[in-house]
Amino acid sequence: MSGTGARGHRGGGRAGGAGRTGGGTPGRGPRRTGRPARRPAQAAEPIDVHDPDGVRLQKVLASAGLGSRRACEELIAAGRVTVDGQVVTELGVRVDPLTAVLHVDGMRVQLDSSVVTIALNKPAGVVSTMHDPEGRPSLTQYVANREERLFHVGRLDADSEGLLLLTNDGELANRLAHPSHGVPKTYLVEVQGRVREALGKQLKAGVELEDGPVTVDEFKIVQVASHASLVEIVLHEGRNRVVRRLFEEVGHPVDRLVRTRIGPIRLGDLRPGRTRVLSKTEVGSLMTAVGM
Repeated sequence: MSGTGARGHRGGGRAGGAGRTGGGTPGRGPRRTGRPARRPAQAAEPIDVHDPDGVRLQKVLASAGLGSRRACEELIAAGRVTVDGQVVTELGVRVDPLTAVLHVDGMRVQLDSSVVTIALNKPAGVVSTMHDPEGRPSLTQYVANREERLFHVGRLDADSEGLLLLTNDGELANRLAHPSHGVPKTYLVEVQGRVREALGKQLKAGVELEDGPVTVDEFKIVQVASHASLVEIVLHEGRNRVVRRLFEEVGHPVDRLVRTRIGPIRLGDLRPGRTRVLSKTEVGSLMTAVGM
């Protein structure tokens, strides 16, 4: 009651002032202008995400590796969990793990246990395809023991090494490969010649190639010798042999190229020719990076 009275008192003060400013008679309020009164904006109706036949939200989160049920209850109570875009703070909410889209602190939670995403350190001499009609070494040999039908995400030319992702999630593969999502990729590049700091400004400003300009997002000189240099670059381009063509264009042909990161996923200490299955947290970070 006290809050309502206070609002009424402040509103009365404003009305009186407005009447004097507009030339109206005191006590009769402001003079009409003929314009309709503006209605206050109405908040969007909250979405009911509760599925009475579903599983308790804290149990779903715990099963996805977010911690114990108690820890997941605390996440919910703190307003850090969304279901289908709706913040949920009630512990009694049930969801369908097969259809619900869950995020914790903005990161997508992977609920489908049949989905698998694998990191591979591709050795040099291997082509980035699951089956090569020419009989060259391909990616299949590294995942021959997997039952899932896997798609490779992006490409590395046969001479290049480093991180490739393979997944049976078609939507994730398509989004990671599509240039509209601009997923950054990091490369460690050994080039010929002594690289100078000015090269970084040139690459960030953009270099024109035969199929259009390419721009480097980040550039760092790691090591410089008299006849060769080691640099690290980040770019979101996915065109064929774009890194090699870029350095060829600026006068520093590539001797060795290793991709060390795709979005939030790092190559780390994964040895050439070895694979590892990404954790649910890592897959969630990938899904978040492409708006899933």
